[in-house]
Amino acid sequence: PEALPSAKPMRFALVVAEWNHEITDALYQGAKETLLTCGAKEENIVKISVPGTVELTYAAKLACASETYDAVITIGVVIQGETKHFDFVCHSVTQGVTELNLRYSTPVIFCVLTDNNIQQSRDRSGGKHGNKGIEAAVAAIKMGDLKRKS
Repeated sequence: PEALPSAKPMRFALVVAEWNHEITDALYQGAKETLLTCGAKEENIVKISVPGTVELTYAAKLACASETYDAVITIGVVIQGETKHFDFVCHSVTQGVTELNLRYSTPVIFCVLTDNNIQQSRDRSGGKHGNKGIEAAVAAIKMGDLKRKS
């Protein structure tokens, strides 16, 4: 935390997909705890729940358009199945987050796991590969600081 800008004056929206909630809840907890550790106030961290990963971009757009937040974190997980659904969802959310970053001045952080199986997701949401929610929170703080300085 000492190497990061202070999150104390910042406001964050964490947009969290309910689908695969075991994973998204763990990512959310990792992100929220990191923001708090870096000085963010509890009342300045807002959780916005959406049904699934595709819906992340719509809620993130609303958060960006409100001009209330210093950064928005989109949290979801897509696990490879037997159909092309995985490809469509991954492409949709990736492109959507990219478009939001180009359209709005509020940075949108991509914290969407795209794994081959549930174990890989568990490993990346608090397991042997750490918690990608922590990394997303660090990115949100850095990008929020960049926004404030611009």
